[in-house]
Amino acid sequence: MIYRIFFLLIIVSSAVHAQPSDFIILKKKDKTIQSFYAGTQIEFVTTSGAYRNAFIKRIAHDTLFLQEFLIRRIPTQLGFYITDTAGSFRFAYHYNQIASFGKKQKGFNLSGSGASLLGGGILLTLASGVVFLVDRDKFSPALLGASVGLGALGYLLLKAGNKRIVIGKRNYRMEYINVSNEKK
Repeated sequence: MIYRIFFLLIIVSSAVHAQPSDFIILKKKDKTIQSFYAGTQIEFVTTSGAYRNAFIKRIAHDTLFLQEFLIRRIPTQLGFYITDTAGSFRFAYHYNQIASFGKKQKGFNLSGSGASLLGGGILLTLASGVVFLVDRDKFSPALLGASVGLGALGYLLLKAGNKRIVIGKRNYRMEYINVSNEKK
């Protein structure tokens, strides 16, 4: 009896075929940063400015087929909140329509503030240099030190604010890998 079940399992398992899935690779220079397959989560901003945080249903013919869920916090009569899926939306994007990975900027713009501080620090440093050359009696080393410090702080905020991966900048690129048997 055991041999018959074992023989039947071998026959059934040899008849099963797996379907390969296409995938997309994010590369920096020639190094793979991340791979996106069917069944994974992806978060990106499109070239038209739409932000998507969705589940990849499948990838076929250079196109990502996505499903995005609308999740809401709903208050109960007892005073606490539950999360509920209010609906879902389906989208299809060509992989070249992805402009950047990461969240769209909301609220406080860290990189914009850093750029303002850096510009102001450079301007105050140059003004202190002019005052030093023209009238050394009115020159303030404390103002020069503070302006250099503000410029350095602005530079650090500017670098900390750029968390998104922009396709096409700093050698980032996308590659579509076709492994399915279907022809285009």
